Amino acid sequence: MAKNDLVVVLPGIMGSTLAKHGHMVWEPSAGAVLRAIATFGHSIKDLQLPDGIGDDRPGDKDPGGGVEPVALMPDVHVLPGIWTPIKGYTALLQWLNCLGFREGNPAGPPGNLLPVPYDWRLSNRYNGKRLAGILEPALERWRAQGGPYEDAKICFVCHSMGGLVARWYIAHGGAEITRKLVTLGTPYRGAARAVDQLVRGIPQGLSQFALDLTSLARSLPSAYQLLPSYACIEQKNNTALAPAKQTKLLRLDEVQSVPELAGCRIRDAMRFYDELETVENADRNIRAMRNPLTGTRQRTGTTLTISDTTVTLLDTYRGEDLGGDATVPAVSLPRGIPLDDPTIKHYADKHGNLQCNPALLEEIDAAVSIGRVVARELPLPIVQVRVDVPELILYGEDLPVVVDLDGASDPIQVTVTDEIGHVLDRQTPKPVDGTATAHFTDLPPGAHIIDVTGTNPQWLVGPVSSVSLVWSDQELARHGLES
Repeated sequence: MAKNDLVVVLPGIMGSTLAKHGHMVWEPSAGAVLRAIATFGHSIKDLQLPDGIGDDRPGDKDPGGGVEPVALMPDVHVLPGIWTPIKGYTALLQWLNCLGFREGNPAGPPGNLLPVPYDWRLSNRYNGKRLAGILEPALERWRAQGGPYEDAKICFVCHSMGGLVARWYIAHGGAEITRKLVTLGTPYRGAARAVDQLVRGIPQGLSQFALDLTSLARSLPSAYQLLPSYACIEQKNNTALAPAKQTKLLRLDEVQSVPELAGCRIRDAMRFYDELETVENADRNIRAMRNPLTGTRQRTGTTLTISDTTVTLLDTYRGEDLGGDATVPAVSLPRGIPLDDPTIKHYADKHGNLQCNPALLEEIDAAVSIGRVVARELPLPIVQVRVDVPELILYGEDLPVVVDLDGASDPIQVTVTDEIGHVLDRQTPKPVDGTATAHFTDLPPGAHIIDVTGTNPQWLVGPVSSVSLVWSDQELARHGLES
C-alpha cells in the first residue's frame, strides 16, 4: 500500500529559497513580496548564469556560483517575467501532514515525507541527476525499518517544473524505485507563455530592475526548458486552401529564428523533451506511474506568431480555445494522451493555486494513500468559471477582475486579501450575459490574492484563486533597491 512509501515533494520554478555563500537571496519576508524581490534584486547580477553553462552548476567562485537551495517557499512568491505568481507550498505540506506523512530527523526516526528544494535557475537535467544523491539514501533509511517498509518506493508530488525534474530522474535510473508521479500543473510539453516572457522581457515601467530581470531570465537553462515542445508557431499557408489548412503549426526548432532567443538553446530544450518522451514511450511502467492533475477553463496562451522583432501570444490552438490554467495550456499533456482522456483530472483554477486547491488535494490523498487517483464525488454540481485578472499592475492603477460564468446569471463574490490574509475589499458583481466584472481601486503595493466564489450555498462555484502584484518602485527603494 502506498502509505508505506516515501512521499517526495518538488516545487516549481522560483519555489525554493536560495542562499549565496550563506546569505539568503531569495526567501519569504514576513508576507512582504516586494521586500523579497528587493532582497533578490541586490544580488541579481551575481545570480545570472554564464553563457554556455548547459547542464552544469557553476563553481562557488564562478559567475552565478555559490548558490544553494534551502527550503520550499511557504508563501506567495513572484519574480515578474520569470514565470507566474505562486501561492506557496504551506497548504500542500500541511495537507500531507494531516494524511500522516512526516519529515524525518537525522538524529531521530526516519520520515516518510521529503520536501526537496533545488536551485531552480539550473538545468532540469542537472537537478534531476542531483535527486539520486538525496532520495536514494532517504529511501534506504526508510526501508531499513524492515517489515512492511522493506519494499517501499517513492511517490512524487510535483508542482509545475518540479514534475520535469522528477521525470528526468525517473527516466534516467529512478524508475525502479518510483511508484507514482503525481503532477500539479506540470508542463509536460512546455508552455507558449515561456516564449512570450523570454522574448518580450519584463513589462515596461518597472525601472532598471526590469532589464536586470530580463537578462537573468534569458541566462537560465531552466527557463528555456519551459519552452513548448509541441507545434506552437502559427504560419500562414496559401489562402486558396481550405480554411482548416490555411494555417500550419511548427515547432520552435522548425522556424528560422525566434527574436532574442539563441537557436542552440532552443534546440537543446527541444532535445530535453524528445529525450524524455523517447524513454517514457518505450517503458509502459513509467507511463503507468503518471497522474497528471491539471488546471482548466482559464484563458491560456497556447500558440504564437512571430514577427522580425517580437512574438504574439494567442489563446487558441488551430482557432479553438482549449484553455488551461492561465499558464500551462491544455495541450501540454504527455505525448499521445488526448485532452479528454479519463485519467487526466481537471480543475477550474489558476496555475499558482493548484497546490492549494481543496479538490485537488483530495486527489493527492487518493494517489499517495491508496495508490491510485479516483474521481471525487461532489454532493452538488460545480460551476466552473474563468477568471481574467492581470498578474501585474503599477501602483495607482485599478485592478479589473472579469469572471466568465459560462452563461450562468447568479451573482458571484470577488474577495481581495493581502499577503497575510487581511481582507482589503469584497464585491458581488451581478453577471450580465454570463460575465461579471469587478474593479478594485487604491490597492497598496505588494501581492494580493483574488478569490472568486459563489454567494449562494446551493449554487457552488468551484473557487478560482489568482495572485496579482501591485508594483511600486518607491516601495522597492524603501527596501534599498534603487530604480
